[in-house]
Amino acid sequence: MTRPASPIRFLSLLLFFFLLLSGSLVSSSSHFEGFEAEEDDAAEEEALDPNSFRLSDLPLTQSHPQPTQPPAPQDPNPNPESTPNPNPDPPKSSDPPKPTRSSAAFEYWDEDEFEGLPPPPLHDSPLESSGITDPATPEAQKQTTPEAAAAAASPPKKENYTVEIVCVSFLIVFVINYFTGKRENENLALAWAAKFATKDSIFEKNFSLLGVGEGGDDSPLLLKEGQNVFKFYASGRRYCQGLLATMELKSRHDLMARLYNLVVPCKDEISFEVYMNEEAMDHVVFALARKKMAKGMQKELKDLNRFAGMLAPASSGRKWVAEELAVVAESKEVAGDMITEAVLDQVFGEKAFEKYGKGFISMHFSDQVPGTHKKMLLFKFALPDANNMAEMSRLVALIPYYIDFIGRYKLSSQARSKTEAARSKAAQEAYKQLQGMRHEALQRKKAEKKKMMEEAEAKLSAEAIRKKEAKERSRQMKKAMPKVKMTRAH
Repeated sequence: MTRPASPIRFLSLLLFFFLLLSGSLVSSSSHFEGFEAEEDDAAEEEALDPNSFRLSDLPLTQSHPQPTQPPAPQDPNPNPESTPNPNPDPPKSSDPPKPTRSSAAFEYWDEDEFEGLPPPPLHDSPLESSGITDPATPEAQKQTTPEAAAAAASPPKKENYTVEIVCVSFLIVFVINYFTGKRENENLALAWAAKFATKDSIFEKNFSLLGVGEGGDDSPLLLKEGQNVFKFYASGRRYCQGLLATMELKSRHDLMARLYNLVVPCKDEISFEVYMNEEAMDHVVFALARKKMAKGMQKELKDLNRFAGMLAPASSGRKWVAEELAVVAESKEVAGDMITEAVLDQVFGEKAFEKYGKGFISMHFSDQVPGTHKKMLLFKFALPDANNMAEMSRLVALIPYYIDFIGRYKLSSQARSKTEAARSKAAQEAYKQLQGMRHEALQRKKAEKKKMMEEAEAKLSAEAIRKKEAKERSRQMKKAMPKVKMTRAH
């Protein structure tokens, strides 16, 4: 089996030595001729790879020189961020590997023939010279931060709708409170009207016209001006032009106001304004309220501040109002006449006030009220619950009682002289104040006119200013000349 292979081995060996001998002859013939033959040798050596002629039975030795690399120059300005990776991964490339020069060709290299020539430069690998690592390697992709790993490992969080739930709940509660609060205020106003403004009630007996309509059965008794404001009107009684009742209730329809009222309590109030006839009311300035409120009224209200003062309790054995109340009046005579025995027994006495005066706030009579109506009676009460409207029956009864009492009341001559002097003095002061305001307005108007004229003069030319000055000078000369009166001779 091995005999036929011996001639083939012999022929191949002869061919190999022939090729080596022809290569050495060509290289020796091109000594110092520009070194063009070196490129040809390299091309031939790359074209003919000796490894393709290697025979396993021939003892062939090849030298494998270890390439030496020069030390890398040190960077004068080291940058820690650009430190190359000591173990860079080999770049992946789709290009086929270039054929390397066979080491067998250098066995016949004579170094003495090229003495004095510099050695061929040894090129470093592009990765080692640049020091740039490829971030897209699988190992770099696997290096992740602990936070990212924890975020990837943790389960997805559920969405939180707390804010949306709170907002929607608040909106629902707000809407429900609006309608319930509105209904509560309406029920309270209707309960008051049913108690005091329907048939056989106190206002129906004392006034001929109730409500805001024509006075028929279908006319509404209450006028709703807001969710917490209701008004009632009555007229057709002697000594007065009419009565206007205004109910100012809590803002139950407003959720925020309801929460505020839980912290700062307030009351449902009703105020009555009775417009007295001009000839039916004498000079009366009087007020009755709780002590703290009476002091505030005396300071804030113009008529009480100008004509009335706080009165001390009566020192005589006469009955007087409860200790919680204070009287502000123009004179002791007026105060004594207004606080009658009937009123003390019904409401303002010590015992009666504890039982029936819980809803009383204030009472104010004056013929010097600033505004359209000068002579008025003002009452202010607190409203009870819708089921307990009967508790303020005695307070409401004070209104027709004082309308008749003030309509018939007349001051004594001595008290009238004092009140007339005070009112004439107040009228003079008011007239002086009005004159001062008019004079101030006139001066302001003149100053504005003068300013406008100065601005207009500033825009005029020199010729126009000269003509104006000459005209003003001639007018002054005519004014200074003596007046001559011409008489006809007879």
